[in-house]
Amino acid sequence: MKVLFTGGGTAGHINPALAVAGYLRQKEPETEILYVGNRGGMEERLVQKAGYPMALITISGFQRKLTPKNIVRNFQTVRRVFTATAEAKKIIQDFAPDVCVGTGGYVSGPVIREAAKLGVPCVIHESNAYPGVTTKMLSKAVKTVMLAVPDAKKYFDSSVNCTVTGNPVRSEVLAAEREASRNALGLDSRPLVLSFGGSLGASALNRAAAYMLAQSAKEKKYQHIHGYGQHDEKFMEETKEFGLNQEENPQIRLLEYIDNMPQCLSAADLVIGRAGAMTLTEIEAKAKASILVPSPNVAENHQFHNAMALVRRGAAEIIEEKDLTGEALWRKVEKILSDPERLASLGENAGKMEIIDANERIYRVIRQAASKGKS
Repeated sequence: MKVLFTGGGTAGHINPALAVAGYLRQKEPETEILYVGNRGGMEERLVQKAGYPMALITISGFQRKLTPKNIVRNFQTVRRVFTATAEAKKIIQDFAPDVCVGTGGYVSGPVIREAAKLGVPCVIHESNAYPGVTTKMLSKAVKTVMLAVPDAKKYFDSSVNCTVTGNPVRSEVLAAEREASRNALGLDSRPLVLSFGGSLGASALNRAAAYMLAQSAKEKKYQHIHGYGQHDEKFMEETKEFGLNQEENPQIRLLEYIDNMPQCLSAADLVIGRAGAMTLTEIEAKAKASILVPSPNVAENHQFHNAMALVRRGAAEIIEEKDLTGEALWRKVEKILSDPERLASLGENAGKMEIIDANERIYRVIRQAASKGKS
């Protein structure tokens, strides 16, 4: 089987494709894989690091805020749509895939559209509860739209073939065990709060966390691991402003980047973070209670919709960024951790949302589409 993957712009579009590609290789080692991405995009680095062959096109997205500079950029995007379509067509004809798989981001638009025109069976995967613009535009041109959560189905026309597959979960996350992880991290019996805002950081969440950590340090009831990200140089100063002396509080660990996330997540009692699709998928996979702070700076405000999919099922609590303060965050942490029943209920309900066989479901959809294309 020859499979062409496309998707890019953010790790939330790229990592699901890489996870599925890895699973395909496990199921059918002879599978030929080609990944089509955008020149200069994050996918160029991540896909090459994963070891998959790659082809590149040049495409950009439309700017919605119409400033003079953005109007010029939009004209450039219109030109690139035509050149990217031609590039995509040649790549598809040369590779001759049995099936094309799109995982979102504007790079997948010209690739999936052109593949469908050429008669190649196409499927797309939507990792968020609120589908992206590209996914909705492509939905009628593909055989199947795979959804991470049932909530997304209402945003598609009734003629679109949708199926709920869930999001693929990294094998390292599934394999991590709570007690082994806590022992490896040198934790004691106190609850562990894991908080982070992503690899680049999130200044609003970091400032609230700085206050929370300083308050927690006074009572020493909890342990903390906080990832503040590489672009938030102010965070360490903010912790000092709020009175946190890290040397006197070894139960609080402040890290620029959490490079052992599967272990930390497995060990945690309460997770605080953004509401990106893959973060929530891993929270569900490990059945963790969480406080979610959706980023308002994302397309279609999709993180809010992602978070609410859990909140409506009693699987998480939410603080919108407009309401986020250190005091509000600390009150919510104290309320949850002082109520063992609530803590357990949030985790159990998150676990009920997990689709543990997501990789297998996605594989079956891809295999079926490829088989129909040959028949």
